[in-house]
Amino acid sequence: MTLKDVSANKIFGGWNIQKSHTSEVLGCDMRFAVYLPPQASKDNKVPALYWLSGLTCTDENFMHKAGAQRMAAELGIAIIAPDTSPRGDDVPNDEAYDLGQGAGFYVNATQEPWNKHFHMYDYITQELPTLIEANFPVSGLKSISGHSMGGHGALTIALRNPDMFKSVSAFAPISNPTNCPWGKKAFTAYLGDDQNTWAAHDTVELIKKAEKHIPAKVDQGAADNFLAAQLGIDALIETAKACGYPMEINIHEGYDHSYFFMASFIEEHLKFHAKHLSV
Repeated sequence: MTLKDVSANKIFGGWNIQKSHTSEVLGCDMRFAVYLPPQASKDNKVPALYWLSGLTCTDENFMHKAGAQRMAAELGIAIIAPDTSPRGDDVPNDEAYDLGQGAGFYVNATQEPWNKHFHMYDYITQELPTLIEANFPVSGLKSISGHSMGGHGALTIALRNPDMFKSVSAFAPISNPTNCPWGKKAFTAYLGDDQNTWAAHDTVELIKKAEKHIPAKVDQGAADNFLAAQLGIDALIETAKACGYPMEINIHEGYDHSYFFMASFIEEHLKFHAKHLSV
């Protein structure tokens, strides 16, 4: 698969790189970002943290705003940041920000017109890791994290693939999408009216059925304006406790839903993942 250069910037001794490629899974051109720490080389493959961003974001938001590269360079961890959905003139879209391009929800759509392109679950779990490991000095060791819609994606993908990831974390995740407006809207559009199919993409429901646990960490701002209506953190706390799932959940007073919140705690998340990536 041919990769095209988009940009490359040196930072903290490593390189922040953007590439584009034609995705067979999504049927469109896709862009992603990679941070390679200074330790990465042909003879020294490093572990990787996959970062999934939230609604309206691209591959750039996290790399530009979270301030993750300094600690990633210190720890020797690569960061992989894909886009949040397929894009292009031929890709279906919606006028609202919470559906369509920029709002893939990390599922495989089964309903028209979305089912031709919106296969973000397969892209994140199959095509992208294969592409990354074939073209960059990263090992097969990987963890996953994300914010909001991306936090939902990280948690659900990790819970469904516990042998693929060494650890998972999330900032302000949409934890119980089957019971919130964002989730109901997206799942109805992408997956259809049969709500039995939705549970496979709901962290709270997946925890109830989890047979294998992986280390998990969640941070939530108490001043998040989406907390009450959309994020379902209370359901996540209650379910993880009831099921004995080893998930560290922290509530932070005064913090909102923005990248200021993520920038404040991203280094803690990187250190958390480093322990489990055996760095």
